[in-house]
Amino acid sequence: MLATIVSASLSAVDGVLFTGCAACPKCGGSLRGYDTKKKRFAVVIERDMQRSLYVYVKRFYCYSCHQLCYAHEPFYPGTRIGSPVVDMGITISATIPPNRVATYLAALGIVIDRTTCRLYAKRTFPAIPTTDVFGIRIPMSVFNLFNLVTQAGEGSRIEGAEVLAACGFPSTYRAPLHPLFPGKEGNERDEQEQKEELQVREPHNDGKEE
Repeated sequence: MLATIVSASLSAVDGVLFTGCAACPKCGGSLRGYDTKKKRFAVVIERDMQRSLYVYVKRFYCYSCHQLCYAHEPFYPGTRIGSPVVDMGITISATIPPNRVATYLAALGIVIDRTTCRLYAKRTFPAIPTTDVFGIRIPMSVFNLFNLVTQAGEGSRIEGAEVLAACGFPSTYRAPLHPLFPGKEGNERDEQEQKEELQVREPHNDGKEE
């Protein structure tokens, strides 16, 4: 039953678009839409096969500092896994050794490698609210997403703002283009994004990147 809750919660985010950003998070300047990035949110196991779940996050160009920034999104800074998946890993690692977390998550239908689990276990994340489900502690972000699924009904589309609220965003942990944490995970930026920051001077029309 817990695996069903986790699977339904994560799958509901697949394909969701995130567009909200009122001002530049770096300087507070005015923004204009630049493009939309496709980001992998999670990898899940369905019918013994792996499937990647993606979200779309709008990027903006700041007229004041000429930088690119993302809309509010359900990712922690310096990570490329949706925050509910990170929440699951951190919550589980509080009760079992980090090297066993990947195996435990796989049993729940989530694919994440052991190295990433160990790295996240060593990092500092904001406090993760949890709740008890069948005697097991799970993050409220996962439980809230599941509630969205059940309330929306089959076939209904969940909006980006609803996902953010369920995951505890937007907040000061919204991910900018510059990672806030050092180390391997903090350096997970796209090389293409680094080039764009150096080259961009004027915004162009929005378009989704595959």
